[in-house]
Amino acid sequence: MSYGATIFGCEGQTLSATEASFFRASDPFGFILFDRNLAGADQIRALCDALRDAVGRDAPILIDQEGGRVQRLRPPLASEWLPPLADVRRFGTNAPRAMYLRYRIIAAELMALGIDANCAPMVDIATEETHPFLKNRCYGNDLETVVKIGQAVAGGLLDGGVLPVLKHVPGHGRAIADSHLDLPVVDTDGEVLRQSDFAAFRVLNDLPMGMTAHITYSAFDDRPATLSPKMMGLIREDIGFDGLIMTDDISMKALTGSLGELSRLSLDAGCDVILHCNGKMGEMEDVAGASGAMTAQALARAEAALACRRTPDPVDISHLQAQLEALLDGSVNEL
Repeated sequence: MSYGATIFGCEGQTLSATEASFFRASDPFGFILFDRNLAGADQIRALCDALRDAVGRDAPILIDQEGGRVQRLRPPLASEWLPPLADVRRFGTNAPRAMYLRYRIIAAELMALGIDANCAPMVDIATEETHPFLKNRCYGNDLETVVKIGQAVAGGLLDGGVLPVLKHVPGHGRAIADSHLDLPVVDTDGEVLRQSDFAAFRVLNDLPMGMTAHITYSAFDDRPATLSPKMMGLIREDIGFDGLIMTDDISMKALTGSLGELSRLSLDAGCDVILHCNGKMGEMEDVAGASGAMTAQALARAEAALACRRTPDPVDISHLQAQLEALLDGSVNEL
């Protein structure tokens, strides 16, 4: 058995017959949801069921639920959150425990809707120059803080039955351009990157899934990491990440070329799965046609990732929220 080497979005709040037929034939590894897909709790659960029914298995369903600006679910469907960096700063020395509780709550809310993977933790290290699209989504501007918070975020998700997706490997923090619109180029010395940005991912290299950065690191290659065999080799060997690696959204403007060509180049570079988010049928057909089925090695990583899904212990969200608020009373803002 294998899966298509893809993760796809869908167009709306229900699955069309055309989409269901396409997903049945292409058999993507998983799916991802966005604002356009989310209207109400019953509707979301029904959509998740329909997506899984289309492929005939318990496929992972992903979402971006970081909090702050990148938060697909909002009240009354889920809790409202400050940007991650704001919470890390206001909880101070209590931030690791606070962020664990925050993402344990997020996990419970996602699981209640049928969603079982979250594109977090994001262990990009912020700098003074970090582009605003990313900066307040980060957890800090030093390696120690970012690693501590990243581990807490991952732990909260895993304990809640939700697969974490580590991003953006091997580090997006030095980018001064928005990769949704342009290709960032980082000219920092390679050894500096190894000891700082890349090091955060090395500590969390045992997580089940990761997402690439559409960034060129000129010290290593003139191609974006997603398309670079050299950078993918560094991620596997130097950083030591052996989980399932998906691309960031293959349709982002940082990458130039046809989606079919970009999909094939990404897989040839060493990515396991192509992420395509916008739900446009023609584009999905091109991506699926170029991507084909997972390799044996990618399939082994996919199965290992799925094996990390846990049945969480029941929790009282209001009790977790009370614990979180109580931490503010004893916070010392040293982080």
